Amino acid sequence: MDYTDTAVIIPCYNEAITIGKVIDDFHRELPGATVYVYDNNSSDDTSKIAREHGATVRFEPRQGKGNVCRQMFRDINARCYLMVDGDDTYPAEAAKSLCNPILAGEADMTVGDRLSNGTYAEENKRAFHGFGNNLVRVMIKWIYGYSFDDVMTGYRGMSEPFVKTFPVLSEGFQIETELSIHAVDHRWRIKDVPVEYRDRPAGSESKLNTISDGVKVIAMIGSLFKDYRPLKFFSLFALIFAVVGLVLGIPIIVDYLHTGLVPRFPTAILATSFMFLCGLNLATGFILDSVAKVERKQWELQVYKTHRPNGKQE
Repeated sequence: MDYTDTAVIIPCYNEAITIGKVIDDFHRELPGATVYVYDNNSSDDTSKIAREHGATVRFEPRQGKGNVCRQMFRDINARCYLMVDGDDTYPAEAAKSLCNPILAGEADMTVGDRLSNGTYAEENKRAFHGFGNNLVRVMIKWIYGYSFDDVMTGYRGMSEPFVKTFPVLSEGFQIETELSIHAVDHRWRIKDVPVEYRDRPAGSESKLNTISDGVKVIAMIGSLFKDYRPLKFFSLFALIFAVVGLVLGIPIIVDYLHTGLVPRFPTAILATSFMFLCGLNLATGFILDSVAKVERKQWELQVYKTHRPNGKQE
């Protein structure tokens, strides 16, 4: 396989301890590929070491992994993009397994699955990371009907049409969730590739805050749920309002049928209000669903313009 049109893209923030080894490993495993390191305001020697090891170094002043990925996707043109963290937790030996399906036209996104073989559970000692990953997987499964083996992994291969038609909305570590949801919702071809995971070496620190970043990820799922599946999103709220309205209203209707009177007028107004909110949410869902379908058609046409059988972008 020819890797000369493959870009290894590495978002980095203070990874001086590991970045040199990461670059050397990927140069070895993907001969001919270009390794890009995007320095996100590092205060150590990350960029200097990256240059010394032969990487193309660029800088992104807007803090956050999502911001870095947005700029990388805009700047770099390649047939295959291999995104990996600079912390040396992902094995370069799996790079070909992630890139080959992209270059062969068999997949649009490959996902480095750390969970199936159990290495993530053995190596990662940070509390709640596994729980958070599983929670996000369950939410995506329930909303979109697709079950990822590992949804939060930062090790992914992507095709050029996928990257060039992907609108990055997140600023931070929500980017992995956004990539996964975008791939499922827009029916890209996805392939899970099991990889061995190893924890960070001594002296290297994670930048991920389990609680605050976890909340942002869940908020991102909710926001994309509303944008991509508005009918399902607003129907859920309509159902809740309908249940509350019926619980409040049915006893009043029964009393009215028996006596011809409305004994609890304020409750009747409240029940009517909930049923009105139910109808309002349904109407909103249908309207936004029509808008989302129009946007999806326009996006599909943009993909046709971007995609070329020879792998070249228009």
